[in-house]
Amino acid sequence: MTDSGVSMHIAQLRKELDDPLYCRRPSGLAFTPGGLRLASRAVEILGLQQQTALEVSQAGRGRRLLRLAASPLFAEHAAPGLINLFAGRAKDLSVELSVHPVRQFASLIASRAVDVALGPRIAGISEPLCVHPFLQYEVLTVCAPDNPLVHTRPARNTLRKQNWFLGPAAAGGEGATRHLLRALDIPRERQRIFQSDAAALDAVRRSPSLGIALGFSVNDELASGTLALVDGHDLRGTGEWCATTLQHQQLQPAASELLHFVSTPRCIQAMIRGTGVEATHFKPKVHVTLWS
Repeated sequence: MTDSGVSMHIAQLRKELDDPLYCRRPSGLAFTPGGLRLASRAVEILGLQQQTALEVSQAGRGRRLLRLAASPLFAEHAAPGLINLFAGRAKDLSVELSVHPVRQFASLIASRAVDVALGPRIAGISEPLCVHPFLQYEVLTVCAPDNPLVHTRPARNTLRKQNWFLGPAAAGGEGATRHLLRALDIPRERQRIFQSDAAALDAVRRSPSLGIALGFSVNDELASGTLALVDGHDLRGTGEWCATTLQHQQLQPAASELLHFVSTPRCIQAMIRGTGVEATHFKPKVHVTLWS
């Protein structure tokens, strides 16, 4: 583009966005806060443009793409086994996984940003979305084996005074982990969120704090004694993972195949046992947010 063409487009952007975008300073040009936000989004847009071009080229050669959204808990514990087993059945299929809060599932599906959303049931769901339950699970309250609360059935008042080390699922508004914390009325200042369930449980093993874990993910550790169960009223909870999609007639074939496959015994076992995913089948979609 010519210099005048660039200037014209910038002028149009400034008018459309109602922001000067940058200003002149003695040291040179500097972004306004709005301009900095636009610049960061522009990097994402250019990356998406390149990714889209690649996907169109692959589709032209007969390669399919299935886009999955998952809740943090499902993404960490069940998605690898599911993706490996499902994508391994078809050499022409790639699976793109992105992690989102459950409250975003409905808009992601309705806008066709993803094909299937996997995680807790969406509250107040309505047309044109469908929910397909496929796996029930249990969450348990756990601690280090030398924690004095083991085998004591602690009172609620005692539990509210403990520090709780938790995975990302505890920060969302849905799911069994969040419901258990609400039932116990654990104060927010007593909750510390880690980047993963694994990191939270590792911290629990080395501290007097409590944690919440998926039952099937800690069965071996409870049996071996590296973790201990804290039992009592409301210290266990149950949840159900569902696949949320558009109506059946609007689904692409790979999404329909996944709905039939996800509730099969073989797939359930793969999700519970966990497994790595072949690099050729997995396309992680990562979003990073920095807080200051």
